[in-house]
Amino acid sequence: MSEETNSVASEASRGLRKERVGQVVSTKMQKTLVVESITRVPHPKFGKIVKNVKRFYVHDEEAKAQLGDTVRIMEIRPLSKLKRWRLVEVIKH
Repeated sequence: MSEETNSVASEASRGLRKERVGQVVSTKMQKTLVVESITRVPHPKFGKIVKNVKRFYVHDEEAKAQLGDTVRIMEIRPLSKLKRWRLVEVIKH
């Protein structure tokens, strides 16, 4: 019980970290992936569903993910100019 309370307390002190699911579009850098996340939202004025594509630079220490994989990523402290996310898991190869 105390371990569970401890982990909840540490998570609350760090703040909630954002998680995203996306597809790997580039693995050309060492220990870094580029992941595209697509969100579908209604246009504010016209109501038509439009796609928003956002690219994230993701830290992948063990180079587990490959091009085309679906992955889950989590927000972390800045590691470089562009990298602010880390790989949590590979959902689908």
